[in-house]
Amino acid sequence: MGAFSTGPRATVRVPATSANLGPGFDSLGLALDLCDEVTAEAQSGTGVTVEVEGEGRGAVPGDERHLVAATMLRTFKTLDLAPPGLKLKCRNRIPHARGLGSSSAAIVAGIMLADALAGAGMTRGQKLALAAEIEGHPDNVAPCLLGGFTIAYSTEDGAKAVALDPSPRIHPWVYIPQTTGLTSVARAALPEKVAYADAVFNLSRAALLVAAVSRQPSRLFDATDDRLHQRFRASGMPESTRLLDRLRTAGIAAAISGAGPTVLALAIDGAEVPEAPPGFEARRLDVAQGAAQVAPANE
Repeated sequence: MGAFSTGPRATVRVPATSANLGPGFDSLGLALDLCDEVTAEAQSGTGVTVEVEGEGRGAVPGDERHLVAATMLRTFKTLDLAPPGLKLKCRNRIPHARGLGSSSAAIVAGIMLADALAGAGMTRGQKLALAAEIEGHPDNVAPCLLGGFTIAYSTEDGAKAVALDPSPRIHPWVYIPQTTGLTSVARAALPEKVAYADAVFNLSRAALLVAAVSRQPSRLFDATDDRLHQRFRASGMPESTRLLDRLRTAGIAAAISGAGPTVLALAIDGAEVPEAPPGFEARRLDVAQGAAQVAPANE
């Protein structure tokens, strides 16, 4: 491996994300202006220490097993660099295991910090491909890395994505439950095969969603309908499913956020949304339009 040479410290700011958006399973995502900040400092030796403030404090590892640290070490290996010792400070605001992309944010943060400390100059495409490889699917890492509304897809050369600016008329709300969920459990609930008619239904809705988010918000309600994944996961998140049904019955474009159990609602022109039911917290969040950013920590 090559020698490690770089600036000693950097900070990255990475946004929460909501993926799938109804019909866009493993492909569509939206960046939300609720951000984690992570500072990484290169130190002598090879040890790793992680200090956490906010979400996950006392619950996540404080060593090289922490997802940001593990991603940094993997990125250094990809860059053929012997990693330095690392001291990380995480200021976490994204709720964990709620379907808001906390793991994707950690992965993107790790890649960007490793690249910054190493001065490697990875391209955005290289970062996206590595992030999707680590995460296993690109729908959350793409909006986290690029900002805005993203369409992600996989190729033989790795994941790629297109970013679009959502209409300013769209105002996301998230209903965050106290309960948590695991993506692995949600994926296990999916069938191996789906009906041809359901596949066609989702193809049309996903295509419509691109137009609705970017240019025609009035189409959002129809565009956020889904037949591929949400109904199969319903038994694992009954409270979220009831809330989703309540929102859609009220005519609000709503979907399970990622693998859940958070529910995403897309209000148009500041329209009112129902209050959160017991056990949920409703937050209005702006779309994070800009890409994730890294800068020297002393700036």
